[in-house]
Amino acid sequence: MVILFWFAVALQAQPLSQHDRDFALSQLHASRRTFLDALAGLTTAHWKFKPAPERWSIAECAEHVALSEDFMFERVQKLLKGPASPERRSEVKNDELMKGWLDRSQKAQAGAESQPKGRWATPAKLAAYFRQRRERTLEYVRTTQDALRSHFDGSGAGALDAYQWLVSIAGHTERHVLQINEVKAAPGYPK
Repeated sequence: MVILFWFAVALQAQPLSQHDRDFALSQLHASRRTFLDALAGLTTAHWKFKPAPERWSIAECAEHVALSEDFMFERVQKLLKGPASPERRSEVKNDELMKGWLDRSQKAQAGAESQPKGRWATPAKLAAYFRQRRERTLEYVRTTQDALRSHFDGSGAGALDAYQWLVSIAGHTERHVLQINEVKAAPGYPK
């Protein structure tokens, strides 16, 4: 019994594998690049254009991404303050995570904490804020020794570990780059 206890304690304390760390960094770097590229060269007319009254402008999509970076990162930190549950590892599926974020056929409603309210007047100001927040996330992934794979949110098919929440920051960003590209392709988008 004592041996099993110490084995469980050792599992809880395991930091990220190099493979997981490299994958998360790769996804976060790539999504940062595509997001910032999507904002590059936008005029005020591009920034504020709405394809329909009920759809978001690029400014609103971008603000949501920036706010969600904070919300999702804070969620990881909150999970780590809770008890570790390494025995739940088998509940978590990695294969579908990024694919699910990129499926725009399923619409989602943003929570109150990430609803756009016009906080940034220009793409440059939003991009500066986003760069700073993403760099914080990247630095955390580069250096953390936290047992991200042992702290969970949700249960069953919806369970995510703290590591998956970090990877989801990248997936969420990519999802909204697709939405920004939809706005750019909409009829009436300024030339």
